[in-house]
Amino acid sequence: MEENTIEIIREKAKNIINKYDFSNENITIKTKTLTPQEAIGNPEHNDYPIIKGKERLLEAEFKNSKGVAFSDMFGNFKAKLNEIINMKLKNNFQRAIFVSSLNAVLRELNLIEKTRHCKNEDLIICSKDVCEFIRKNFGKPKIFLCGLQPRLAEKLSSEFEINITDMDAENIGKKINKKRVKSEKATDSCIAWCDMIFATGSTFVNNTAPQLIKSGKPIVFFGVTAAAPTYLLNLPRFCPRGE
Repeated sequence: MEENTIEIIREKAKNIINKYDFSNENITIKTKTLTPQEAIGNPEHNDYPIIKGKERLLEAEFKNSKGVAFSDMFGNFKAKLNEIINMKLKNNFQRAIFVSSLNAVLRELNLIEKTRHCKNEDLIICSKDVCEFIRKNFGKPKIFLCGLQPRLAEKLSSEFEINITDMDAENIGKKINKKRVKSEKATDSCIAWCDMIFATGSTFVNNTAPQLIKSGKPIVFFGVTAAAPTYLLNLPRFCPRGE
């Protein structure tokens, strides 16, 4: 499944689009890059990747619905749905367009919810929800947090054994409750060590999700980006405060 994850998502999405006869409609999807304030408001902390300028949130609009995806490559884009569902997915920008568009389409069909990012104090509330979610579903696991979301990392590391990786070089070596953030080169060892994987939905955009899924370890993806991919792959998602 590792190499074909994105193609599995594509084929399942095509089946849904054909079922609702959208493929023959002259429907245009518009994507735009949101400012940090548009995306997450004005939270108390300023260490989120989108505020630091490391990522942006692409927003796709389809009929009356919107969907988003985080990416380190961003811009505006406009195309027909049929073009997007068949587009090449060779880089993060293309995959972000693809994923945000699927999030918007499936939201329009009421197949998924919480496709827009929470804002302001909800980012803090989300982190308070995460430990209860893990305890209820996994007990007391050793957690591999793939992708540094600072508030989630702080809460999880205060209660569970945890290893954290991130792709932002500025975060490598940073301490979260005395736990150092590792680079993505530590992914294999973190997978081998952990009882479960808690991964950012951005892994569907940067194409690291297939490796995590292939591992066979219990996995939960968090955040708005993962809405459509997890629905289509029948995988769990944590996003209690999304809109």
